[in-house]
Amino acid sequence: MGIVFKQSLKNTLFIYLGFLFGGINTLFLYTRFLQDEYYGLITFLLSTSNLLMPLIALGVHHTIIKFFSSYLTKIDKDRFLSSIIFLPFLIAIPIAYFGNLFYEDISNQLSIKNPIIKDYTFVIFLIAVATSYFEIFYAWAKVQFQSVFGNILKELWNRIVTMILLFAVYFEFITKPEFIYYLTGAYFLRMLVMMIYALKLYTPKFTFSKPENFREIIRFSCYIILAGSAGAIILDIDKFMIPGKESLVKAAYYSVAVFIGSFIEAPSRAMLSILQPLTSKTLNEGNHIEVESLYKKSSINLLLISGLFFILINTNANQLFNLLPKEYSGGILVVLMISLLKLYNGFLGNNGAIISNSKFYKITLPISLTMAFSVYFLNKLFYYELDMGTNGLALATLIVIFSANTFKLIFVKSKLAITPFTNKTSSLLVIIAVFYFLFNFWEFNLSNIYILDMPVHTFLNIILKSVLIVVSYLFLIFKLNISPEFKNLFKKYYK
Repeated sequence: MGIVFKQSLKNTLFIYLGFLFGGINTLFLYTRFLQDEYYGLITFLLSTSNLLMPLIALGVHHTIIKFFSSYLTKIDKDRFLSSIIFLPFLIAIPIAYFGNLFYEDISNQLSIKNPIIKDYTFVIFLIAVATSYFEIFYAWAKVQFQSVFGNILKELWNRIVTMILLFAVYFEFITKPEFIYYLTGAYFLRMLVMMIYALKLYTPKFTFSKPENFREIIRFSCYIILAGSAGAIILDIDKFMIPGKESLVKAAYYSVAVFIGSFIEAPSRAMLSILQPLTSKTLNEGNHIEVESLYKKSSINLLLISGLFFILINTNANQLFNLLPKEYSGGILVVLMISLLKLYNGFLGNNGAIISNSKFYKITLPISLTMAFSVYFLNKLFYYELDMGTNGLALATLIVIFSANTFKLIFVKSKLAITPFTNKTSSLLVIIAVFYFLFNFWEFNLSNIYILDMPVHTFLNIILKSVLIVVSYLFLIFKLNISPEFKNLFKKYYK
């Protein structure tokens, strides 16, 4: 786990820096510098492009991670990369052609409830293309076990650019429509930088020769493209559906709550960016013992870190919403449900990487399709028919992904006879539950202090409670020796 921990720490740092910039943008700048309608519009455009991205990418980023380590010579690796790098154009070009042909009909359909969407429909396709090739070259770097630079681009680039552009709007250097165009350009520039970096790490000699297992590669890509498209529906269908019933403003409010609840997933994203190619390598080598070791270690360490942030976010949720305009209040339940979901994802460790990179990868398609249909119909039930509002959208997502994750847990146990459980898992779950209930129902009794209309007492409350939680939590973690890796790492840097 040495390379995993080393790169995971760096990735976690940059992901949380990204969350810091994203938090400032989401909680303060978007809500004050842009009208709620434009914030909702941007949320809709980005979410819809995320729905389209897996289709355009054709699963190539997953294919690179699964197959690259299985080739032993540079000639075979070059044939493999040459045969798949241009595959996304087979989808992107027809979509561009028919999208242009039927642009008026598509844009009219998307903008029935919110006419502002009509003029920016083309942005969805452009961002989807840029994101697709960014992910492909990011995977290219990952299989060289170099995930940090790509992670910086993924987590920091757009958020820093967004912050600069928001200030540009505030000082009237650019207009709100220009903000959207410049942001779209930033996605393409990020893609170009990632491409140059990936090609410097590994420059293939491009050839028209195909690898011997080309049919298997195409078969895998077809499964993954369908599974990935279904997975994207699960993550972004709620933000896509809101403008179909209500104004874009609601999408902005919901997006803030989801952002806060998603804060705890940073360690998972950091560790999995290096665990994915490492898991693929151990599976390709048939190293069952190492696969099980990675499974258990990733689970306990991700649960440890995700659990801490789950406690910090939810015990401070009331104070966090006090910092926002009143219109954004009422999202506490959404935060709890989304963060519970992310906590469970952390507990599963590299479960998804094990399934998608093993010979059982085909199961990802029926799982993803079932999840996509389920979340769509539950959203329709909770949001449209039962009128549960955005709480219903979050509940639908929680039910579907919790059920799917439980199935994946059982599936890996039945096929590979391994589980993520260690002898410390139950102790850690108890600690997380106790801390949540212990710190969730009280605040420091501080007098109201305002500086330039900013509630300083709220910030102080969050800081004091967070320090108390972190110190107490880490003390118990070390005392009970929950994670030897985490303890040894702490001692190394403490010395």
